[in-house]
Amino acid sequence: MNSRLKIFSGSASLYLAKNIVKSCGIKLGLSDIQRFSDGEYQPSYNETVRGDFVFIIQSTFQPSDNLFELLMMIDAAKRASAYKIVAVIPYMGFARQDRKDKPRVAIGAKLVADLLTVAGVSRIITMDLHADQIQGFFNVPVDHLFASTIFVPYLLKNVNLDNLLIASPDTGGTKRANAYAKFLKVGMVICYKVRAAANVISKIKVIGKVKDKDIILIDDIVDTAGTITIAANMLIKKGAKSVKVIATHGVLSGPAYERIENSKISELIITDTIPLKRKSKKIKVISIAELFGDIIQKVCNYKSISSSFIDYD
Repeated sequence: MNSRLKIFSGSASLYLAKNIVKSCGIKLGLSDIQRFSDGEYQPSYNETVRGDFVFIIQSTFQPSDNLFELLMMIDAAKRASAYKIVAVIPYMGFARQDRKDKPRVAIGAKLVADLLTVAGVSRIITMDLHADQIQGFFNVPVDHLFASTIFVPYLLKNVNLDNLLIASPDTGGTKRANAYAKFLKVGMVICYKVRAAANVISKIKVIGKVKDKDIILIDDIVDTAGTITIAANMLIKKGAKSVKVIATHGVLSGPAYERIENSKISELIITDTIPLKRKSKKIKVISIAELFGDIIQKVCNYKSISSSFIDYD
């Protein structure tokens, strides 16, 4: 263990940071955030970080406040003469804004990358970005982890592969779904969706035969749960025996919980990149703490992290 390693947490990911430092066998760094009556806040470190390898854990869901808190913690560490500052962002908000999909819109993911770089970050560790090319928005190293590293062993242990099909809820997720299908040596189907507006699906079709099959829908983000619930209901209507969903980031906003409870989904399996707002019998959470703890130690000790990835080729 590098004696100069220090791990801190933003207020949004404290629950996860405690489990990460436990897996590393160290204590969480001492920090605080002062809040003013007008809503302004000021993070601070309550111990020296001079010359230290500082890791700051903060997912940027409900993105604006959590992102700005992370930026201020990076700035504070830089001004306190930290040796290296690594932002550990299990879920990166604004990642769905990776391109101009219509005239006169911002590319939020690129702006976030610029803000983090200007703040003084030395490296980024994140998981399942909505679009892989976002790594290229940064001018610092990005360790892009895959939740499949923990999902695949779970599937191998808990699912009957003989009757399994992997499904993508939309055409954009076919690469991800194909990787699972290829590794597990099972078939794949695709759901094709048409959006009437943001978070509103007008129709969805299934490409492939699903009759009497157990289906696992693979996605990176479940937000309002509109896509996955419509897809699951459609798959059952087409004759599927059961439908489970695996998704990395459980944003679960708006009517998501109600939609999941009332849908044909038998189980939604997610990670703890974002904390659940409430419990549900249909939702199972698998922790990423040990994976991130292992990666943090390897990065701090300049070791290769390639062994932490499952090889799909």
